[in-house]
Amino acid sequence: MKFVIQRVKNASCTVENEIIGEIQQGFCVFIGVSNEDNTEIADKMIKKLIGMRIFEDENGKTNLSLADVNGSLLLISQFTLYADCKKGNRPSFTNAGNPELANNLYEYIIAKCKEQISNVQTGSFGADMKISLLNDGPFTIVLDSKEL
Repeated sequence: MKFVIQRVKNASCTVENEIIGEIQQGFCVFIGVSNEDNTEIADKMIKKLIGMRIFEDENGKTNLSLADVNGSLLLISQFTLYADCKKGNRPSFTNAGNPELANNLYEYIIAKCKEQISNVQTGSFGADMKISLLNDGPFTIVLDSKEL
C-alpha cells in the first residue's frame, strides 16, 4: 500500500464538473493498493498517517498532527501509484490491486479515518477525478507499507 500525503491549505475533488469532496487545512492523500494489501496493512498505514506530525507549532517546528490543528482529510484512490516504468515509455499497472480489493480497502481506510478525524472527504473510486490543491510548504511525504 502506498500513501502520497500532501500537506495542504485546501484541496478539492471534482467529478463531472461537480465538487464531491473539499477540505481546508489538512492532508490530501493519494492511496494506492496492491494485491498484497489487507486490512492489517491498512491499519498500520492509517496509524502512521493520523499520527504524522508535519504541521508547524508556535516555534515553526513540524511538531503538530492533524488532530492538533483540527485538520481534515481528502482521500483519493489512485492506482497509478503502482505504475511500473521499467520497460519502455508506457507504464504497466499490473502491480496495482484488482479493483474489488482496492475499492474494499479504500472504503475501509475511509471508515477508519472517520473514526478519528472529524472531517474526512473523498474522491470517487474509479472515476475520472480532477484534483485541485494548494500544497502547503510544499510538503509531500510518501508512505510505502513495505518500508513500515
